[in-house]
Amino acid sequence: MTGKRVFFYKADMRDIESLRIPFRCHNISAVIHFAALKAVGESMASPLKYYKVNVSGTCNLMQVMEEFDCQKIVFSSSSCVYGDPEYLPVDENHPTGKNCANPYGRSKYITEEIMKDISKANGKLGVMLLRYFNPVGAHPSGKIGEDPAGVPANLMPYISQVAVGRREKLMVYGNDYQGTPDGTGVRDYIHIMDLADGHTAAVNKILTPEFKGVSAYNLGTGHGISVLEMVAAFERTTGVKIPVEIAPRRPGDVAVSYATAKLAETELGWKTKYTLDDMCRDAWNWQSKNPKGFLNQ
Repeated sequence: MTGKRVFFYKADMRDIESLRIPFRCHNISAVIHFAALKAVGESMASPLKYYKVNVSGTCNLMQVMEEFDCQKIVFSSSSCVYGDPEYLPVDENHPTGKNCANPYGRSKYITEEIMKDISKANGKLGVMLLRYFNPVGAHPSGKIGEDPAGVPANLMPYISQVAVGRREKLMVYGNDYQGTPDGTGVRDYIHIMDLADGHTAAVNKILTPEFKGVSAYNLGTGHGISVLEMVAAFERTTGVKIPVEIAPRRPGDVAVSYATAKLAETELGWKTKYTLDDMCRDAWNWQSKNPKGFLNQ
């Protein structure tokens, strides 16, 4: 797709020696840190696993970066660090950590705090915290998409798998949330291509010589969409009917969360371009071309 060679090294955040290998092979000027476990429900059931990978693993990475004098990192954080929002839309000044509703969110908050502490101790270190809201969709080509193992923990791949016939119906967890249009949870969904552009903007900023210390940016659209509104948009865009069953709320979920991303627009020159219909269209393009996901490849 790019015409460029991509180097790949199989590593594990918990195995510090495996993290050293790419640093020995390349002169790495910056790291984009995506490696984490990320399912809210799973984190409630297996918190220790989340702290081992997300927190201890990041400590290993930061140690290796220090060993090889790599002083720039863009961290894949989460809106979950804000927990149950005290006000909406959530901006970067909103308190973090205080209202985290699940171990996944706490693991991201703890990692942010660790990075802040390291930055205070190391005046050369530049850290950018990108607080994602809810990435969805796929590459418009349909060649790359989201293919979770097991039952999807996120809404869009669940809808897509129902649409393609891999699952009988969509389970909607809770329809009695207060302050939402239809009782289902409201989130800020962002197209994965917009998120990718956000990382390009972040790397361009962080590699400037003057960038040091820690900066945090929300990556979202600024608009909240309920679960049932997303289902309706998918049906409208694709023409495929999605059977729905209402189930009890999941532990760790909050009712409403959506962002303002004005700071990223002002300081990074970034803003979203893709619509809700684009998200649904591209997710379905990937799933319909790859009904069994990457097992098709």
